[in-house]
Amino acid sequence: MTQLHNIHQEQARFRVRVLAAAGFVLFCFGLLAARLVYLQVMQHETLLERAESNRVTVVPIVPNRGLIVDRNGVVLASNYSAYTLEITPSKVVDLDATINELAEVVEIQGRDRKRFKRLMEESKNFESLPIRTKLTDAEVARFAAQRFRFPGVDIKARLFRSYPLGEVGSHLIGYIGRINQAEKKAMEEWADEDVANYRGTEYIGKLGLEQYYERELHGQTGFEQMETSAAGRAVRRLRHQPPTPGNTLKLSIDIRLQALVEELFKDRRGALVAIDPRNGEVLAFVSKPTFDPNLFVDGIDADSWTALNEDIDKPLLNRALRGTYPPGSTFKPLMAMAALNSGKRAASTVIMDNLTYSFGGRTFGSPETDRPGPKDMRLAIVSSSNVYFYSLANEMGVDLIHDQLEPFGLGRKTGIDLAGEVTGDLPSQEWKRKKFRKAEQQKWYAGETISLGIGQGYNNFTMLQMATAYATLSTGGQRFKPRLVREIEDVVQHQGRLIASEALDPIPLKPEQVDVIRNAMNGVTLEGTSRQVFMGAPYQSGGKTGTAQAVGLKAGEKYSSIKTDEHKRDHSLYVAFAPVDKPTIALAVIVENAGWGSGAAAPIARRVFDYALLGQYPSEEDIAQTQQGKTMAPIGTPRKASEVPLPGQPVLVPLAASAALPASVPAAASMPLSTPSRGGAPASAPATLPARPATSAAATASGARP
Repeated sequence: MTQLHNIHQEQARFRVRVLAAAGFVLFCFGLLAARLVYLQVMQHETLLERAESNRVTVVPIVPNRGLIVDRNGVVLASNYSAYTLEITPSKVVDLDATINELAEVVEIQGRDRKRFKRLMEESKNFESLPIRTKLTDAEVARFAAQRFRFPGVDIKARLFRSYPLGEVGSHLIGYIGRINQAEKKAMEEWADEDVANYRGTEYIGKLGLEQYYERELHGQTGFEQMETSAAGRAVRRLRHQPPTPGNTLKLSIDIRLQALVEELFKDRRGALVAIDPRNGEVLAFVSKPTFDPNLFVDGIDADSWTALNEDIDKPLLNRALRGTYPPGSTFKPLMAMAALNSGKRAASTVIMDNLTYSFGGRTFGSPETDRPGPKDMRLAIVSSSNVYFYSLANEMGVDLIHDQLEPFGLGRKTGIDLAGEVTGDLPSQEWKRKKFRKAEQQKWYAGETISLGIGQGYNNFTMLQMATAYATLSTGGQRFKPRLVREIEDVVQHQGRLIASEALDPIPLKPEQVDVIRNAMNGVTLEGTSRQVFMGAPYQSGGKTGTAQAVGLKAGEKYSSIKTDEHKRDHSLYVAFAPVDKPTIALAVIVENAGWGSGAAAPIARRVFDYALLGQYPSEEDIAQTQQGKTMAPIGTPRKASEVPLPGQPVLVPLAASAALPASVPAAASMPLSTPSRGGAPASAPATLPARPATSAAATASGARP
């Protein structure tokens, strides 16, 4: 019996265990079933999307960047395709060893390694970075044969930006470069559609028009939707949307004129801006020295960057846009216009010029070449009388001068379609209070006003502002915002969108008073300081020379260009417009530290007018002499502008055919801006430039030179 009882107890315990095990199994199956229901029903959409993303990959297709062409169709910026050797650092175990082994297959120079190192510092380590660009077919073949040795290294076909004319127009065209971390962070603040459009984009505009018109030039990014295997290999293309190329910028710039001016400057520093006063279109926008924007396309190497950045001549400074200078005597016609417009002085008022002007115990002088005698407004401008304008500045006062000349565009941004423009300095009492922090520096002294009359003292403007001011004066007060782009062409729709310069409210100038200034400036070219430069010109122009101090002189100290350091010599300036009765071009030019305005700046202006109004290009002899500041009127036999090839571009090809040609082949030849009639008249934090005088005492010793 005991044995039978024990058996029943064992069977009972077994049944309990079986039931417990069965319950546990059923519970587990219940959990599994619940999980399956949750995944299949509740999470169906989410998991389906994840599965599709594992199976389908969306690859962005970067669009071709838009072209930049000048007013005549000459291509200034284009694209070409080339192979690059790229490394993804996160996939490489020993980066240095890999690069050394790659160097045995393809040529990798020191500058390639330095550029790669810099890109590593700027980028995240999982990005693909180029170690070599523009591989030859032979190099591509050699690497492809040994590709298995280099995990994380690949060859990619990429589009590269090309600037066929090299340094010509580099400051206005700008360049593109690889997107850095700061720019990526800034992009996060863009609208979602803009961020999406830049997926896959690695290069953007960094300077000039490339930067300002980035959205127009970039185009619309396309995509490919690819089905992939479990190993990540593409199986088939599910969907495809081609990219839309960027739009073409058509500039108002005549690049042949631009190249001529840059050639005339040669190694000298300075700037020139030429504007069509009838509509605000910029015809030439020169800053010298220049740089080659092609250096930046692949990522500039450290040596080239150091050479550009530490060059004493500051080739990276856009002097036309960001360089500010005292205008010297080129300021005098504007002062005269302000006097007439405000009623402070009539054109017929005669001032006795004894070559010195005393005020507040100081003596303000005149250049040694000036002649004493009675002078009215016209003669004061023609002879560039300092005393006349010293007294005028004293009569008007700093605030009236400011209020009269600010509408001409001085002391404020012009609104040109380039980033980075500076305001310059058109002083007033309020301006000085904001400019300086110390109370004793904020007070305006009457003696400081005297120097303003001859364009010295606190006056500080860009050549863009001066060109804009004289474009406004030459038209009798008509004002436009200067523009570099005249049309944007949609390359898909083949439709152009004209970009008209914004017309500003005109300045209410009286025609008879404007005629006084025009006549006086015309007299400068006929009997004044630029008469030898414009001798024999078949058109009439108005102009004014200027020689502005680059550094201040102590009281009693005399200026000597021979003994002075080259970077401290006076600047040579010239402002002008032509034809004098109905101007089609107005300009301002400065040649830094080149001395007299008539010796360096005015000859360049004459050759610009000959090109624009007559379609003439200087002779080789004339160019060589002008580069050295040794010419006045042109010498030798001028050539037809349309027959002179652009630098490095011996073959002239129409724009229509340029699409079928390599980027190195130019488009159509440039033509003169206007056609001559029988009488010869026609049918784009600033670097510190040489300092201007801090007080009126700087102008006391010798005064401004014409």
